Amino acid sequence: MTDKLKLGIPKGSLQKSTIELFKRSGWKINVNGRSYFPDINDDSIHCTLCRAQEMGLYVENGTLDAGLTGKDWIAEYKSDVHVVSDLIYSKVSARPARWVVAVASDSPIQTLEDLAGKKIATELVNYTRRFFAEKGIDVTIEYSWGATEGKVVSGLADAIVEITETESTIKAHGLRIIYEMMQTNTQLIANHNAWTDEKKRKKIEQISLLMKGALVAEKLVGLKMNVPENKLDPVVELLPSLNAPTVAKLYHSEWYSVETVVSSDTVRDLIPVLMENGAEGIIEYPLNKVI
Repeated sequence: MTDKLKLGIPKGSLQKSTIELFKRSGWKINVNGRSYFPDINDDSIHCTLCRAQEMGLYVENGTLDAGLTGKDWIAEYKSDVHVVSDLIYSKVSARPARWVVAVASDSPIQTLEDLAGKKIATELVNYTRRFFAEKGIDVTIEYSWGATEGKVVSGLADAIVEITETESTIKAHGLRIIYEMMQTNTQLIANHNAWTDEKKRKKIEQISLLMKGALVAEKLVGLKMNVPENKLDPVVELLPSLNAPTVAKLYHSEWYSVETVVSSDTVRDLIPVLMENGAEGIIEYPLNKVI
């Protein structure tokens, strides 16, 4: 197993989305019951489930060659690892999450300075302690084992530092954000020694390349259509493309086949306009990877 890439898969909230991203990238990971060592359809990789909070520590000390974890947890423990790539995905949305300072909606606290002498509950203890120390604000930081939003409601803390993507949970608990401390996203990280190993580095780079390609493809779709020759120029002018649309003349016909890649956010408005301008037989199809 020493020749295999020891890869850490984040256990917990990111596990499902990470495994799904690997699937779109070309690797099938199968978690067997309570086993911490999932199967993967690549003989050169050995997978281990690991909490995202601990991933940086295990990659740093060489227990793992590479792994996926949040930028926040690397900062929390100041893990000495090589950051291979940023991968913007999460359990909820394809955008960075935010660590924020929140207080009760009716709290008189409006600024960070108002927290002087107050108690803050968070899971991100080390980073939060350094953050307030650098600003010269004297606060008490307590570790939260979970249900952090409830700490303010129950009177156990004056404020919390918590991660959010949509703010829905924070608002549901009657809390108000007064400051954004940091943005975070998933990162592919590598142990420095593994990164200097040519074989392992190539495998890590392969994973990075295909995962980023899968993430790009999430936001795009392919469009294919038939267009008569006399309508070709107006239709092509309507089409956004990574470079330029592919145009091919149909066999023994005055029609052309036109193919392109467009943003999935615009396609619903684009298709009716294409039809109005002469396109027919329009096919929309999903993309697996765009590299």
